[in-house]
Amino acid sequence: MNVPQKAGSNGFGTTFVVAVIVAAVAAGSVYVVMRSTQSAAASGDAHDEHAHEDEHAHDHAGHSEEASIKLSANGLKNIGYRPLTLELGTYTRRINLPAMVVERPGRTQIYISSPLTGVVSKIYPMPGAAVAAGSPLFEIRLTFEELVTAQSDLIRTQENLDVVNAEIARLKSLTAGVVPGKRVLEQEYEKQKLEASLKAERQALLLHGLTQAQIDAITEERQLFQTLTVVAPDYERDGAACSMDHFFHVQEISVNVGQQVNAGERLGILADHCELYIEGSAFEDDASRLREASAKGWPVTAQLTSGKGERETIEGLQLLYLSDVVDWQSRAFRFYMALPNDVVSDKVAANDQRYVEWRFKPGQRMEVRVPVEQWENRLVLPVSAIVDEGAESYVYQQNGDHFDRVPVHVEFRDQESVVVANDGSVYPGDVIAARGAYQIHLAIKNKSGGAVDPHAGHNH
Repeated sequence: MNVPQKAGSNGFGTTFVVAVIVAAVAAGSVYVVMRSTQSAAASGDAHDEHAHEDEHAHDHAGHSEEASIKLSANGLKNIGYRPLTLELGTYTRRINLPAMVVERPGRTQIYISSPLTGVVSKIYPMPGAAVAAGSPLFEIRLTFEELVTAQSDLIRTQENLDVVNAEIARLKSLTAGVVPGKRVLEQEYEKQKLEASLKAERQALLLHGLTQAQIDAITEERQLFQTLTVVAPDYERDGAACSMDHFFHVQEISVNVGQQVNAGERLGILADHCELYIEGSAFEDDASRLREASAKGWPVTAQLTSGKGERETIEGLQLLYLSDVVDWQSRAFRFYMALPNDVVSDKVAANDQRYVEWRFKPGQRMEVRVPVEQWENRLVLPVSAIVDEGAESYVYQQNGDHFDRVPVHVEFRDQESVVVANDGSVYPGDVIAARGAYQIHLAIKNKSGGAVDPHAGHNH
């Protein structure tokens, strides 16, 4: 085919242009092929990388390097780590009220009085010592003239009665008819009078304070009773805590050796601390709540407010009664709970005196937590398991050998417990750090290089 040619052109020029175009097209094809190959390779690498990341994420579900940390066994010991497995339970909302350990009126203190007039010749226990029921406390040398006379009359009457009995036996042993029956009858009458006098004199000695055994000893031994030993009384078994044998505490010695005491005068005071009272103080506005808690039998918790470290907690206390008197100055009223007690120390000193220490003592200050409302099916955590940072609240969930920070919604909190919403952030069965969460939080913040707020998560 003949191609028309422009003036000034030749065949070589045309051929060159066509060759350049063909070469450009070929180069473009190669470039496209190479781009396609590189894209495919890059896509394959990206697919492999994503597959690796998915596999890693599957192995550590919920794991994030920024919000997770791994701690060694020693590290867990250092922060005092304690795990908690979450479970649904009942949260009891409580009010905190001040209280104090007090003695039971008419029960705790036992006054020991002198039954007779005399002189204190011996004091057996030391102040602060422990004595059992029936143990000797004081020895009194009797100087009361009426008591001496009464004992003398008792001995004289007993002697006369013995003489009359012997005479009656002698007369009856003689041959019948030798002794007139009137003589025997007179001796029988005399015997009856002496027995009546003897009975009256024994009763008089009982009124003076002598025991039946002591009076029997006087009549058998024919000797005046010169000293009297005052012993500790029997236990008052009026409660479950006081049902077993225990020790009295010598709270006070009121006399000295050689001191003259009258009948009824106080010698000392024993204290029976097997059971005490917790006396709480509340305002009138709380009366209805306390009354409801008492009616429903909800257990009350008490904590000692003194001491270092964790405060001692007493669970399962029951309200006994509410006082019907309101203090006119403070407008507060009292309520009471029984506090069972037990011995925590028992030793015998070098002076052979026994000393015991009771767990609770009158005067100790407490804080009682009275339940006023209950919520069912809640996730209840201790306060130490929650870390607050600004508007956020976190728990630290154990995930294998890591601890992951999980944000949660706090529905309610008090001084000891936190109610967390059951909204899927955490689930029943999850294990979290019940203690040591704040230290874990600091470790994550240090690892990420963020500034640490020294007061974050702290509840003062």
